[in-house]
Amino acid sequence: TSANIPNDEKNTKNKITVAVDYYEQQLHNLYTKCELNDKLEFTVFKQALAGYNSLEISNKKILSIIDFSKPSTEERLFIIDLENPKLLLQTLVAHGKNSGLMNATRFSNRSGSRKSSLGFYRTGTTYVGRRGYSLKLEGLEKGINDNARRRGIVIHGANYVNEKFVTGNNSMLGRSW
Repeated sequence: TSANIPNDEKNTKNKITVAVDYYEQQLHNLYTKCELNDKLEFTVFKQALAGYNSLEISNKKILSIIDFSKPSTEERLFIIDLENPKLLLQTLVAHGKNSGLMNATRFSNRSGSRKSSLGFYRTGTTYVGRRGYSLKLEGLEKGINDNARRRGIVIHGANYVNEKFVTGNNSMLGRSW
């Protein structure tokens, strides 16, 4: 019982509880300021931000989240300005051809798998390629996405990623290699 806990331990537990409550409130405030209610589950945002904050990278102004728990027909890419709290963009995003049909359910770090990879990435250089303006990604998690550069994992536009494609003869977005 708490009666048996020394006062120093009680004070420490109270301080920890206050700190956790404060952090949770700050998260909710950021989530609300970014107008993510009804767009992105709070638990997904919280998990993404916790991982993001644990990364040792110098520029932490923008956080991008792809919520693969959503089907590809929903806008599941969120680009968030953390410095000036606001949602910059919410849009459709494809997943790897072998990750699933409408929902991404299989992921890989292996070259040639044509599957999406999970985890945290750092943005790399841009270039103009076959699909136009593209952004290289560098996987930051060993064994989860650290082969991203070797696999050529990039963000690019595609004619199979838009509302018209889904509402036309297709019931889902196209998928990427």
